[in-house]
Amino acid sequence: MPLYEFQCDDCSEEFEELLSPRDSLDEVVCPTCGSPHVHKLLSGFSLASPGGSQSASASSCSSRGGFG
Repeated sequence: MPLYEFQCDDCSEEFEELLSPRDSLDEVVCPTCGSPHVHKLLSGFSLASPGGSQSASASSCSSRGGFG
């Protein structure tokens, strides 16, 4: 199930919700104040390497400018 980030329009609280594909975004309410006036935030992602460190981006291009 995807994890979505939301912000409440009434109290500005940021929170996360796990939603299944069958769940409606219109049913999400703020856990702090109970307001249904929330909006989905854009969230980034990170890549984890096998060694456990995280990187914001990964480079797979060769020095020739093509794909390696």
